[in-house]
Amino acid sequence: MTGTDEVATEVRASPTTVRQALHPGTWVIWLVGVAIALTTTRNPWYLALVLLLVALVLKVCSPPAGEASRDPVISPWRFGLIVVATSTLFNVLMVHVGDTVLFNLPAWLPLIGGPLTLEAAVYGALNGLVLAGIFAAFAVFNRTVPVRAALRLAPRAYYPVAVVMSIAVTFVPATQQQFQQIREAQAVRGLRMNTMRSWLPLVVPLLEGSLERSFQLAEAMMARGFASAEENVNRRPQVLLLAGLGSWLAGWLLRLVWRQPLLGDLLLIAGTGALGLGLWLAGRQHPHTVYRPTPWHWQDGVVIAGAALVGAIYLFPLPGIDRSSLFYYPYPALTWPAASALIVAGTLGLGAPAVVR
Repeated sequence: MTGTDEVATEVRASPTTVRQALHPGTWVIWLVGVAIALTTTRNPWYLALVLLLVALVLKVCSPPAGEASRDPVISPWRFGLIVVATSTLFNVLMVHVGDTVLFNLPAWLPLIGGPLTLEAAVYGALNGLVLAGIFAAFAVFNRTVPVRAALRLAPRAYYPVAVVMSIAVTFVPATQQQFQQIREAQAVRGLRMNTMRSWLPLVVPLLEGSLERSFQLAEAMMARGFASAEENVNRRPQVLLLAGLGSWLAGWLLRLVWRQPLLGDLLLIAGTGALGLGLWLAGRQHPHTVYRPTPWHWQDGVVIAGAALVGAIYLFPLPGIDRSSLFYYPYPALTWPAASALIVAGTLGLGAPAVVR
């Protein structure tokens, strides 16, 4: 077999590697950019733009229908309808603030009694849109990043924890598939689900199959020395991680509660450095070999630049950009939201995955 034939064989054997044009780390950075944009504003113009961009990326970057993908239990659009309606109703019933009164409930009703306002309904709907957008962004990550690539994102020191979590996540789909197979096999044999006793031919094989699959997985992991005990473990990474978390908590409290931004920022920076150093030192204690590393391409740079631009615009006061429109608040009277052309243009950076795809 020639070198060209070997390459062609490898390409045919791994279509997911060819389809996935972006590095998994790039998708994480894009996900962080979406989360920053959604959580730092309640302006409906910006929220609608971010949701449209996430929908575009989900449409363009999702795998074809013939390929295996990890579909969510509930679609992002159905989840969005449910969460927006629930958030709107909850906020209307619980928050009796606003000048535009829709109607009044009797005051003797606990918690929900009082005026129901349009402003409370609008703010509840905006909060629901934020949750729906975050769920849709995670759906994009779930559909575009394979499980193996997602596991490689975990720090090397906590790679066993990531493997265990992936096994737990895939347990339910595997059990559902096995249950469907057993049900079809029993239906061929003439089994009818009329009484509680008729469920025994389904439950017993399902339980036996789950136990057998668990034992096989445990034996395979033990044979490969998974998470074997190590001697003379260095405790310095754990100390650095604890110190970094403590510094992060102190900096967050100083900045948001005690109004000390300078000292708070210094502690946040020190905590970030301690966390990074601790993870790096902990990873050196658990070396592992990657036989097929995921390369970085110019498309990754474009997507990372777009997400970084969005994070900078929504978090920091940049010269020439009026950030006042980010802080939209419908109380006490509902007003028409303003929008900045520069912020809208910068938010378009979240659509970079669809462009480079």
